[in-house]
Order: sequence, then C-alpha cells, then structure tokens
Amino acid sequence: MLAPGDRAGVAVSGGADSVALLRLLENLRERLGVKLLVVHFNHSLRAAESDADARFVEELAAERGIRCVIGREDVAAAAASNKWNLEDAARRLRYAFFERLVTEGRATRVMVAHTADDQAETVLARIFRGTGPTGLAGIRPAIGAVARPLLDERREDLRKYLRGLGQGWREDPTNRDLTRQRARIREQLLPLLEREYSPGIVNRLSGLAELAREEEIFWRALVEDRFRALVQGGVGKFTVRISALLAPLDISTSARDDESSALRVLTERLVRRMYGELRGNAAGLSSKHVALVVRLASASSSGRRVELPGEILAERNFDELVLSHASARGRPHVRRETEFAPNAYLYVVSLPAHGSATVSVPELNRRFCLKVIDWSVSQRDTKRDSTALDAQLLRSPLILRNWRPGDAYRPLGRRQSKKLKELFLAGRVPSRDRAGWPVLESGGRVAWARGLPPSDEFCARNGTQAAVVIEEEQF
Repeated sequence: MLAPGDRAGVAVSGGADSVALLRLLENLRERLGVKLLVVHFNHSLRAAESDADARFVEELAAERGIRCVIGREDVAAAAASNKWNLEDAARRLRYAFFERLVTEGRATRVMVAHTADDQAETVLARIFRGTGPTGLAGIRPAIGAVARPLLDERREDLRKYLRGLGQGWREDPTNRDLTRQRARIREQLLPLLEREYSPGIVNRLSGLAELAREEEIFWRALVEDRFRALVQGGVGKFTVRISALLAPLDISTSARDDESSALRVLTERLVRRMYGELRGNAAGLSSKHVALVVRLASASSSGRRVELPGEILAERNFDELVLSHASARGRPHVRRETEFAPNAYLYVVSLPAHGSATVSVPELNRRFCLKVIDWSVSQRDTKRDSTALDAQLLRSPLILRNWRPGDAYRPLGRRQSKKLKELFLAGRVPSRDRAGWPVLESGGRVAWARGLPPSDEFCARNGTQAAVVIEEEQF
C-alpha cells in the first residue's frame, strides 16, 4: 500500500478507528520510510459537533507534529441538488476530496480506517439487498487513491490500543442511530450472531469477502479481455455481435449444460460491463434487467429494445446488440464543427520533476496518469516508446482537455500538420466519440491525443533525459 518516500494521507474523522490508524502509522513511519499528512473532511451535517470534530483532529495533528489538511463541503445541500441520499453524498464528496489531494501531489495515497467489523457489516448489508458474488467482495483493501490497512483488525482491539496509550477520541452519535440499517447491524445483529451463533462471525464474513474478491479478480480479468476483443464503440454507444455475446468464449466441457451455464454467466457479466462503461457504474442494474437484455439478444427480432435504469437503451439491430444513452437518440448524427461539445472538460496538469501526476476526468469516467520516467533506462527496456513525450519540451500551462474543432498538430514522422479530425477519420474513430476525446495541450499547442501519434514537436527522442508516458484507467 505504501513505498519508502511516499506521503501517506491519513483520513482522521476523530473516531476511535481513524485515531488508532494515525497513531499506528506514526509509530511505523520511520520503519516504513514514509511521511504522514493528516486529512479530515468536514461534512457539515452536525453543525457545532462537526466543527468540534475538525478542531479535535487539528489539535491531535498539532500534538503529533504532523501537518493537517481540512476539507469542507455542505453535504446536505449537495444531496438535495443532486437527489442523492445523505450517506451517498457524504461518501462521494469525501472520496472526491481524497482524490484531489492525490491528484495535486499532496499525498501519494489516502489511508482509511475501515476494520474487519466494517467489512462484516458491509457483507451483511449487501446480502440483505440481494447481492451477487461481486457484492460479497465487500470493501476492497485498495482501490485508486484509497487504501485500507486495518481491514483485518477488530474495532475493539483498536480501542484497547488507544486506551493503553491514554489517547482519547470522538464519538459520532449518528453511528448509534438505530433508524439506520447499518447501525442496527452494528449494534444489534452482529452482537447477537457472535453471542448466540458464531463467536468468529466477523472474521468469517471478512474471510468470505476475501474469497469473493479473489474470484472477482479472475472474472474481471476475463470479462475485460472479452470486452476488448468483442465489443465495438466508445463514448455513448457500444455494439457487440449477437453470436459473440452469447458465446463469448470457445470452451468445451463433458456436460453440455455446464458449458451453456458457464457461457451465460460470462454473457451476463459482459452486459454489466457494457452498461457500467456507458453509465459510469453498474449501480441499479439488477439481475432481472440483465436477463431481459440476454433474452433480447437470444430470442427477439431486430428493432426490439429494452429500457434500462439511467436512461440506457438496449436494442437488437439485426445480428448486433447495441447499448446506448437514450438521451443521445434524436440528436443529429452530423454536428457542425463550431458547435460546443456537450461534455467539454479542461484540467490543468501539474507535472512533477519525478514521479507522476494523476488527473481524474469524471466526464469520461477515466483517470489519466502522466508518469515521468528516466528515458535512458526506458529506451533500452521499451525499444523507443513512440508515444512518449519529452518532459523538458512540455510548457505551461499543461492542460488535459477534450478535442476542439480546429485542433491540429504535426504527428511524429509527418512533414505537415494535420487536423485531428483528419486523424480521427484515418484512425476510424466514430464521430460520436470525438467530442470528449482527450487531448494534452502544452503551452497552447497540441502535444498528444489518445490513441494517435504524438506531436513530433514534443516527442521523446535521442538525447531526451526524462520522458512522459500517459496511461489511462477506468474509475
């Protein structure tokens, strides 16, 4: 989760678990070779109590001689304006704050104090909602900018540790609000299960989550491989041949029924993958929705469609299945070049001398990592990465933005400048995908565009000392 030289942002709410995480990492930082940054997010949900939590964390950080960063948002207002529930709004804004700290280079990763008890509560809550194997994986130890080093630790053990140090903490009364299901699981159900049924229930539920997570890693890799091999399209629309969707893998088993079941499971996961890529996540897509899409592909005629949550449409078009945004229907297919892109974005990139800069682009549900590497080493290892840029040639402002009509540059190996529109046509980039296409601009000039040759003006070559390589991943 951490490497020597990293700066660990420690998310401290003021509660016992997060305070224990801070004290543990404080004792380990010399051995780990890391620096610490205390991070607190004020949700502004409990008025004076929320402010008192923030003061407690600030004072605790000052006592330990550790720098503290406080973030603050009006969670209730955000929930109302976006029609989120309070818990979801708090989580979204809190993790967006953590993401910003990492993107800005103030922390390498943010450490969060989820425990084995939190894991057990999560697994039970998801079972009650009717989760599948993916949901049983529970809370992940590390994902993106966030890591959770205490998932194997019990909550009560952390409190004993703090009492032994004489270290106090803050109690959030909302954690005991029994009108909330999570609080009832924590305060009533888990103690009952431990007392009457299985003293080791928390560890067993945590172990179940770990096993489910291992299975999910395999499935995710397999589905991603099939998604990239079989699905066509990009922003706003995906197409897959019916035959490929229903038989996404060439397998043979001794029992025909086993083969059919195995392929159907993979088909269903491919449907979820396409849906999640379009919407940004697969939340709200139930097993019934997936079954309707599979039936549409296997037993319906061309022109039939199924409406899915989040204004996503699944439609059979002859021998293909198409998933697209319903809101995109009715728009003209040809857009004038002077029209402003509806999903425009622009992010300023602060490129470090060493290491990497990460830019999250919610408009694409993508994260871009600009890695500064030693070119003398990479040249031997990669045999001249033709997509690398010379870090010394890049100029401020360095901006990651969407394609704009009129964008042009001289690609590597070309004598003349080319419009990106021409390169899109040559590269067979669908017109529907172009509006949000990521472009890196250096000092007002195009240096890089996703999937296209970099600008000859900024390209790494013999004599380059530090190169920039751009990698992309889904949220």
